[in-house]
Amino acid sequence: MNEKLKLTQAVIVEGRYDKSKVSELVDAFIIETNGFQIFKDKKRLAFIKKLAKEQGIIILTDSDHAGFMIRNYISSGVPKENIVNAYIPDVFGKEKRKAEPSKEGKLGVEGMSAEVIINALKKANVAFSSSENKNPVTNYDLYELGFSGRPDSKQKKKALLKALDLPEFLSTNSLLTYINHNMTKEEFFNTVSLLKL
Repeated sequence: MNEKLKLTQAVIVEGRYDKSKVSELVDAFIIETNGFQIFKDKKRLAFIKKLAKEQGIIILTDSDHAGFMIRNYISSGVPKENIVNAYIPDVFGKEKRKAEPSKEGKLGVEGMSAEVIINALKKANVAFSSSENKNPVTNYDLYELGFSGRPDSKQKKKALLKALDLPEFLSTNSLLTYINHNMTKEEFFNTVSLLKL
């Protein structure tokens, strides 16, 4: 599969390996729950609720009991019209990186083939977008503006995250993805020009 499918909604997955797998297939803002950490991480949950309100979310968790607990927890705090549930099938086996299969013996999102994940999204009737951001904000733009690679970048990035009403935990790459899915380059530069940095 050479061209990624562009999604209008954000995708919620359990962990970094799931995020890595899904990001190979789709162009979307993807956020991890860090497994059961979501139950304690109020800032992350608040951010997921914000994403749901702004652009809608697709929940793509594993098909085991833990995956459904996480899915139900997120779903309980978000209006139903802002959620699309995408389900992977029960496939028994073990991910390559793991020494043992999971407790229930099922493969998670990271262990699914590209076809299975894309089919799960299509079955869920997710909104694919045909519009491509022809002039995205780049890592170089963030560097030039002082949000990365400079001695005071951490403070500047923190101010930018606050101005965009985003949580501090976002990595620079996640910030970039969020910006390019939610605003034009011009809107981003206008926002930055209003910051007192």
